[in-house]
Amino acid sequence: MTNNAWRGRGVLILGAASAIAEAVARDLAAQGAQLMLVARDGARLEAIAADLRVRGSPNVAVRALDLVESEPTDELLQSLADAIGGFDTALIAHGLLGDQTRAEQDAAHAAALIDVNFTSAGLWALALARRLERTDGRNGVVAAIGSVAGDRGRSSNFVYGAAKAGLAVLMQGLAHRSALHGGPKAVVFKLGFVDTPMTAALAKGGPLWATPQAVAKVIVKGLNGRSAIVYGPWFWRYVMLIIRLLPQPVIARIDI
Repeated sequence: MTNNAWRGRGVLILGAASAIAEAVARDLAAQGAQLMLVARDGARLEAIAADLRVRGSPNVAVRALDLVESEPTDELLQSLADAIGGFDTALIAHGLLGDQTRAEQDAAHAAALIDVNFTSAGLWALALARRLERTDGRNGVVAAIGSVAGDRGRSSNFVYGAAKAGLAVLMQGLAHRSALHGGPKAVVFKLGFVDTPMTAALAKGGPLWATPQAVAKVIVKGLNGRSAIVYGPWFWRYVMLIIRLLPQPVIARIDI
């Protein structure tokens, strides 16, 4: 994508205070996008917005909002659009990695993982698809950040993975509906290991780990691409293909 390819276009980013979302916003700002940033931490959003204006965005607005507790009504979406003169692209980036062991013992923690990663993200995706179908038709884009954890249930993170799997199926369904009946393009980004504050507790290192800046480039490119499923980085498509194809008796002996 050439510089300024996003000039004049409006982009809504939900969960904009995350490291990956911030990196995406920086790439879009440098290409002239107008940005509507939404997350819980208003002070953090203001700091990000100031940086994005310096990087080239002509218009950055912020809204402090708990995306899990807030219903994505038509009125709320209209107010977010009005703040930057409209948007044709929306990225759903809020998520919660959580703790697998705790989720198995604590129903409230398991519910939080499902609520954030599937229920909330899915409801926002459906609402955004309805809006973009009315306002932009096939030119609109609704996207969500998923995870390779959703490609196969594994002991290390299957509650989080199940929620991300549900989100991926929902996004694929929206993409299929769009292909058959029209409407905005839908895309899910299935990311592997990314070095962010959310993964701070995990041991890092090795070729499978990526930076937020690297996956941001995958996301920005994918927003204008044709694929409904985009792996980031690219090699995860083949890593997860192998894992999906392993017979159950084989994977039952492997701690992954």
